[in-house]
Amino acid sequence: MSLKVYNTLTKRKEDFVPQEPGKVRFYACGPTVYDYFHIGNARPFVVFDVFRRFLMYRGYQVIYAVNITDVDDKIIKKANNEGVSIREVTQRYARAYLEDIYKLRILPPDVNPRATAHIDEMIELIRKLFENGYAYEVDGDVYYDVGRFKDYGKLSGKKIDELQSGARIEVDERKHNPLDFALWKSARPDEPWWESPWGNGRPGWHIECSTMSMKYLGSTLDIHAGGEDLIFPHHENEIAQSEAATGKPFARYWMHNGFLQIRGEKMSKSLGNFLTAREVVKRHKPEAVRLFFLQKHYRSPINYSEEILSETENALMRLKHVLENIERTLEGKKLSEIEEKDLTGPEKQRWESLQKNRLRFIQEMEDDFNTAGAVGQLFEMAKIANRILEEEELSENNQKILKFIHRTFHEFDSFLSLFGAEEETGVETGTFNQLVNILVQIRNDLRAKKEWALADEIRNKLMESGILIEDRKDGTSWKPVKKNKNN
Repeated sequence: MSLKVYNTLTKRKEDFVPQEPGKVRFYACGPTVYDYFHIGNARPFVVFDVFRRFLMYRGYQVIYAVNITDVDDKIIKKANNEGVSIREVTQRYARAYLEDIYKLRILPPDVNPRATAHIDEMIELIRKLFENGYAYEVDGDVYYDVGRFKDYGKLSGKKIDELQSGARIEVDERKHNPLDFALWKSARPDEPWWESPWGNGRPGWHIECSTMSMKYLGSTLDIHAGGEDLIFPHHENEIAQSEAATGKPFARYWMHNGFLQIRGEKMSKSLGNFLTAREVVKRHKPEAVRLFFLQKHYRSPINYSEEILSETENALMRLKHVLENIERTLEGKKLSEIEEKDLTGPEKQRWESLQKNRLRFIQEMEDDFNTAGAVGQLFEMAKIANRILEEEELSENNQKILKFIHRTFHEFDSFLSLFGAEEETGVETGTFNQLVNILVQIRNDLRAKKEWALADEIRNKLMESGILIEDRKDGTSWKPVKKNKNN
């Protein structure tokens, strides 16, 4: 079965065919760092982490980029309310974001660009839009002329002549059209600014994602993902400005996850009905939070409650106990692979059922990443394992079947990340590498912003810990080295 993906752009499931065989350019909208992200925000972080890993499991080379928005109206408002600098706000919550995705067992993206490190590229993209006739300037503000883009609304299904200027669209008589959106905002008192051909100012939100995604992934992405609340206007505007600049399709497949709800309402900061991810992880195992999201199809809404999450945690523990019991039962035993010709009766039936479960698991994942259906197959396999473990004496073939179940669980856990070692057992090699990569990315962002002192401090601290940072033309790399005994 070929991998199928529901494409928001075409409103149907399609065979997934990347533009370059074997390589996937995957971009997901990341956080705006003005607060701790809530458990609803965690859903796209988790599910798209699993999708990325499954693509890798399928043999694709995946380049995965997730941005960090560190200049935005909400950030400025937060800094002014607290009486602190914008930099203090963004550093605090960017660090918290990296800490929280680590706790949720999310692999760091290959590229984690920050908006403020890409202002020059944003200005160049706006220049291109001027050249192509899609941008206009009024008193230092630059707007995108929505009426010039004939395909506006193709993602959301909205039509320009039916859209009304509403609460989410700022009324400004200087605009050609109420739907025209800001590409560049002129400098205002107590706001950050950068020099530009249109005067001092800062970029609009939408231009940030277009710029960063195309810089690292090219003019056409294979997958662009995010929450369904971003379909309009954010992703619609990204398409308009990106395709107007390049003349090429911006993304081949658009993926959007459903809302997380509390008592039937979308969880959001504006409604005040939210819990931060770090609050939830303090009360529940991070793996249980992952399973909570994966037990529902990513495009469906999901209801949150403490009771549901507790039930999910109990379900996870049942699966873990199966694995632990298998490990105890098979400890020290060397077992060869199963020979199907030797199986008869219940053993043969169990083996055939497990083969169907395993195949069905893969089929569910290949059918628009139906993690709910896939996880259901794990519970079916666990039932078979429990029936075998209840037997007083285990035949060699039943032991081999248990070994197969154990191996299959861990094979699938390469992308589910539900059954790994507990945090207190120590930092594994893969996790250590992830942490170093995070620090290297932070240092690169600091260097891009010419904050040399802090960047050098990170390099020196890593060197003291036995990590050598090497800056080359093709990027930054690191390697472990022997620590100086005199230190």
